[in-house]
Amino acid sequence: MRSRRVELHEGMGMVRVNRAGGWSLLVVFVALGGCRDAPADTPEPSSTVDRAAAVAAAATITPEDLYDRIALLAADSMRGRDTPSPELDAVAEWIAGEFERFGLQPGMEEGYIQRYALRRMTVDASASSLTVGDASLAWGADLTATALPREGLSEGPVVLLSGSDGEVADLPGEAQVFVFAGPGMEATRGPSWPARVEGLFAAGAGAVYVVTTLDDERWTRSAERAARGSRVVGEVDADRTTSMLVREAAVRRALGAQGIDVDALQARQAEEVRIDVTDVAASSTIRLDILEDATAPNVVGILEGSDPELRDEYVVYSAHMDHVGVRPSAEGGDSIFNGADDDASGTAAVIEVAEAMASLDVAPRRSMIFLLVSGEEKGLLGSGYFADHPPVAVEAMVANLNADMVGRNWSDTIVAIGKEHSDLGETLARVNEAYPDLGMTAIDDIWPDERFYFRSDHFNFARKGVPVLFFFNGTHEDYHRASDEVDKIDTEKTARIGRLLFHLGLEIAAADERPRWNPDSYADIVEDAGG
Repeated sequence: MRSRRVELHEGMGMVRVNRAGGWSLLVVFVALGGCRDAPADTPEPSSTVDRAAAVAAAATITPEDLYDRIALLAADSMRGRDTPSPELDAVAEWIAGEFERFGLQPGMEEGYIQRYALRRMTVDASASSLTVGDASLAWGADLTATALPREGLSEGPVVLLSGSDGEVADLPGEAQVFVFAGPGMEATRGPSWPARVEGLFAAGAGAVYVVTTLDDERWTRSAERAARGSRVVGEVDADRTTSMLVREAAVRRALGAQGIDVDALQARQAEEVRIDVTDVAASSTIRLDILEDATAPNVVGILEGSDPELRDEYVVYSAHMDHVGVRPSAEGGDSIFNGADDDASGTAAVIEVAEAMASLDVAPRRSMIFLLVSGEEKGLLGSGYFADHPPVAVEAMVANLNADMVGRNWSDTIVAIGKEHSDLGETLARVNEAYPDLGMTAIDDIWPDERFYFRSDHFNFARKGVPVLFFFNGTHEDYHRASDEVDKIDTEKTARIGRLLFHLGLEIAAADERPRWNPDSYADIVEDAGG
């Protein structure tokens, strides 16, 4: 790989990278103004990797190259690579240019870049309200939501439920369901709550309201947060199953005249209580407002495999190229969140692996997809869109290797989350043993309570049935701070992780059999996610 020189012209709003050997990039920025069925027994591995060629190609992944790429991605001129932003678009164009230079095929019909609609929407408070009997409740003052509710008019009889998790069936048509969730809204905090709301809609609910006892300060924060809007990827799902929040005082005012004891309901949280108030109707009118109408990019490059029988199967590498942008800071403080580790490090590693793979004289047996996504920091948006709108069938994706934050902490260790869920863990162990010079030990998830398995882009592949490994060095004192800068990156470590990812992907691509899920994990992760 040819040497590079990086010049960061912050004041001019640009980044220039010059490479000896004849290419240059000028980025000008806007000024500040898998398996589908439960698997059988794991087969014995069989691989045809040319070890000498693999070692030579992996050696092109160097600390110097990674520093240059991370410095570009995490420069102040990138302004934190927020989703959406002109700077993020420029990053995507640069990566697409790199993929073209490597000789990768465009991953999408329209080229290397997959764009998805990303609107910020909120409820129009002036045109939205709730009526219970003769009482009117105002949006913002009495009623709000943590996610976009369904738009339109919903009217039906009132049904009151305790916070108990009991099954509810045979609701009257368009029932307006009020769930008394207890003082701390305990009923809504467990992982079963979304499924419960979905079950209520399936049973006939027209709307679901959580009766909350939030104090004035916390209620105001919730209402203000809702007013700032929610990000919506693609088209708005008219049948989405989301609940709304309603203040207990407002419900008490509306139902008290009907002789209903709200205090008694709140006190019976452990019981399965249902009261059908047949002589009281409620109606909600919800209108949505578009605050921002934008699009965001993913970048997709494909290296076609060399085996005619396996080239229609794909190993997917992924990382997220976005970060959190610019945030207010104390006077004189740095307001640009550069995201060098999160996740310029993983992005640079995937780009380097792509270049190394493309340099092989004989391509891997299986094809490879190199995917850099946006919107991870907004809720795994880009990877979610890609998984739902892939360029090839998801069933053809045999594995996803995701790199998110691979430039800090221990110099000789990386956490590989998901090892226990498929035989990818065994493949990783064999690769570690075959290449001891990497000096990189991949360990199990040491923070299971943090649920990192569900918090990065690999999860959108796992929920579709694709076996995954998530490479992650853990958080640190600079996580989501303006101090996450390139000079704190251990690029020597990142290079060794890049080489490990290279060898692992090559091994997966060369195996006669595709990776297999652990049956229990498949049931817990894929089937429970509706994959």
